[in-house]
Amino acid sequence: MEVIIRETRELAVSLTAAIIARALNVRPQLVLGLASGRTMEAVYSLLVEMCEDDGLDFSLARTFNLDEYIGLPPEDSHSYRFYMNKHLFHRVNIDLRNTHLPNGMAEDLDAECVRYENEIRECNGIDLQLLGIGRAGHIGFNEPLSAMRSRTRPKALSPGTVEQNALLFGGADLMPRRAITMGVGTILEAKRCVLLATGEEKAEVVAAAVEGPVTSMISASTLQLHPKCTVIVDEAAASCLRMTDYYRWIFENEPEWQDYA
Repeated sequence: MEVIIRETRELAVSLTAAIIARALNVRPQLVLGLASGRTMEAVYSLLVEMCEDDGLDFSLARTFNLDEYIGLPPEDSHSYRFYMNKHLFHRVNIDLRNTHLPNGMAEDLDAECVRYENEIRECNGIDLQLLGIGRAGHIGFNEPLSAMRSRTRPKALSPGTVEQNALLFGGADLMPRRAITMGVGTILEAKRCVLLATGEEKAEVVAAAVEGPVTSMISASTLQLHPKCTVIVDEAAASCLRMTDYYRWIFENEPEWQDYA
């Protein structure tokens, strides 16, 4: 795992977008795993700018999102399909047929999860998986006690996740209580993972995920087991890390993120 500390949120976001753009330029047929949420909006905005101003080409790319709420149709403004269309897909030259999210309206949710896993497998897996981290240390909706070998599945949302996202729905009573999420095992099979976290409110959970024990209570901690994982944080999100001098030295002298696109 490589931990990169940038001075500001803007620099952390910019580096994350640059890594994605570099990977896409090296491999136009990139299979890209995507995350949603407020942290990612700035990343997608920069990628849109690169597409418009620098010719960043999404035309051959394929994408798989981490998760989708159960019971929300794609046209619902709170669905992650709506989010992705709004912030990225409708603003770049990607073929919408190559953009994949779990179907939260499927009649047979278990069959839908198997179908999603098969689609990823048919693309020979995910080349680069973009991740955020929830306040409970979860990646995707892999809430505490998610098995490290778990696959795409329906998952009940924890009270903390409901509280964290409730404002987006206008109140907790309006928010879905379940979602389909890629499993921890599914995520760890990506060839490369990039996790972005910003803000002081993420500092403690970032430190637990990066420097604490690997535990199912904090699904992001399993990224310590991944051979090519980059964690990008701003100073605020890095404030509880113990090895910051070392992380900064590595970035300045022997950066690993440039070794693979």
